Amino acid sequence: MKIYLYGMICITNSFKLNAFPTPDEYSEIEQMYRFPGGETGTCGTVLSSLGADVIMDGTHIGKNSEQLVKDFYRNRSVDLSLLTFDGSFEGLEDYVIISGSERTPMGTFGHFFSDAFKNNIRHWNKPREDIIAECDAAAVDDCFWEDSELAAGLCVKHGRPYVTIDCRYDGYLHKHSAVSVISGEGIENFYKGSTRKEMMEYYKENSEGLTIITNGGNKFYYGRKGQPVKSFMPFRVKVESTLGAGDTFKAGCTYALAAGMSDDELVRFASGCAAAAVSHYPIQLAPPTLEEINDLILKNA
Repeated sequence: MKIYLYGMICITNSFKLNAFPTPDEYSEIEQMYRFPGGETGTCGTVLSSLGADVIMDGTHIGKNSEQLVKDFYRNRSVDLSLLTFDGSFEGLEDYVIISGSERTPMGTFGHFFSDAFKNNIRHWNKPREDIIAECDAAAVDDCFWEDSELAAGLCVKHGRPYVTIDCRYDGYLHKHSAVSVISGEGIENFYKGSTRKEMMEYYKENSEGLTIITNGGNKFYYGRKGQPVKSFMPFRVKVESTLGAGDTFKAGCTYALAAGMSDDELVRFASGCAAAAVSHYPIQLAPPTLEEINDLILKNA
């Protein structure tokens, strides 16, 4: 199973607290880690754990993160040959404070994209047509503007199904996706004040693929054009951290798509991935395995 990933790869600095502090209040840091993350970075880690052969593309890797990225993926089935290692670029990092099911992310993504928009300094690659043409499935993040659409267009050109996340219902990425995963954050960003249920109709009727609108640990919706909307209740697990849960759900969708699973099977499998992910912290040290996911599915059958 060969998977092409195109999107955001960064270094995530995470801090797990015993409790979120109020202003001026002290809170003890129980654990802290610095690992490759981002939507595509985390997805690559999870897919590798599931046994897929992954080739990652997207964000340039800066001088402060080059060695960490190379060391982390060295013994994983993740091909880094498409990545640009740029010694003139500091690199993109985020910082996440975690306590149980809550987290607060911080970073400089606004500056990263503002620099690209205002000064045309784009620290990401163009998608690779020759690699896309040979993959079994792809995942394309909607973060690199026309380059993300180009990646999706190349998937369409070569008949390669792709998964995408948090895009507009009337955009190219959603319209042509095999699976489109939309979070509550995505809906709030694009359609502030709208509910998941009402947006589900817009999304599913504007794509030939499967639309999934997630809802954290609560019941979520999925469906296709012209068909009734279905719902699914995520598996109940003890939550250690929700960091990477959405990226892991995307990874599960991508694996299931490449494996030829049905819609219902795909949703169960992706939910099992996410449940396994939130049971551990950090996900990079204990990514979900097929055995763990299948056990969760069987226990909740």
